[in-house]
Amino acid sequence: MTKPRKQQISIETTPYYHVYSRCVRKAFLCGDDPDTGRSYEHRRQQIQDDMLRLSSIFFIKIAAFAILHNHYHLVLYVDKEACMAAPAKDIAKLWHQLFSGKEATQKFIDGAALEPYEVEQVDTYIDLWRSRLYNISWFMKVLNENTARRANKEDDCTGHFWESRYKSQALLDEQALLSCMSYCDLNPIRAGMAKTPEASEHTSIQMRIEYWQRESKAADQPVLNKEDGHEEDNLQPVSLLPFVGNHRQPMPSGIAFNLIDYIELIDWTGRAVLNNKRGSISTDAPAIIHRLKISPEHWLELSTNFESRFKGLVGSAHSIRTLCNKFGLTRQTNRSNSELLFGTST
Repeated sequence: MTKPRKQQISIETTPYYHVYSRCVRKAFLCGDDPDTGRSYEHRRQQIQDDMLRLSSIFFIKIAAFAILHNHYHLVLYVDKEACMAAPAKDIAKLWHQLFSGKEATQKFIDGAALEPYEVEQVDTYIDLWRSRLYNISWFMKVLNENTARRANKEDDCTGHFWESRYKSQALLDEQALLSCMSYCDLNPIRAGMAKTPEASEHTSIQMRIEYWQRESKAADQPVLNKEDGHEEDNLQPVSLLPFVGNHRQPMPSGIAFNLIDYIELIDWTGRAVLNNKRGSISTDAPAIIHRLKISPEHWLELSTNFESRFKGLVGSAHSIRTLCNKFGLTRQTNRSNSELLFGTST
């Protein structure tokens, strides 16, 4: 039986989620139509621009993304705490960037005097919009509806553009997060669309590498020192969730690893995927793999078959058991794969 969405997305359990959508019309999402010779490649950039713009409006940051010919992947971070702390006027302004809003809320933004009944209306709308601005379903609704309407208009047709509602996976711990990000970033390499991470069009890894190279060269800064335990903010794109280095206090919001470690990890994994020789994987793996306590062989399996290996919850056996107990679920989904690939740590 399909789990209700509230059991797949529980912000109190984890702020990280892998979501993906597939197109009904296959190659007509992006790429070239072999029958007509018409190119739809421009849609990949449109989708990338849309998702990054929406991330700047919603309290949902993008940790990783990959846009392929007939589907796309996103790894999202939901910042509910920041949303709940945001001033009411900021919430109204953000929502008005998505929809027209209401007359009373526009007066509220403009600082005009409000009638008592309008004050009540504004309070009601602000509470509603605040709850939506950290909601993944609303983020995906806006993203997919905009894409579908634009594509249907361009194709001069009607009907479904996406094959179904988006799919989601809760990423319960660091191992799940990093392996899912790697899976997303390496999608074009597995599909034969690129040979290196920096050549992987419309992926977060390409965006991170290009931004880092461009900004470090412009500032004449040396390569980041991994021993510093933090990253320079100006060497990472503000539109993506940043890598913030190792755990420390106070811990800034972001991914608790070093950017350079992650780039090395993706580069090493991409080479292993291209070689396609599972039995001869180099044991000289990046140190980050040892920190994650995942063997190189299991890491490659995660990076190439993440989507097929896991449905719904992803993490260590202990993380899955804890969440299942919280929701009163007797069946612990993915436990055998979790024990095999992530280990049995408690």
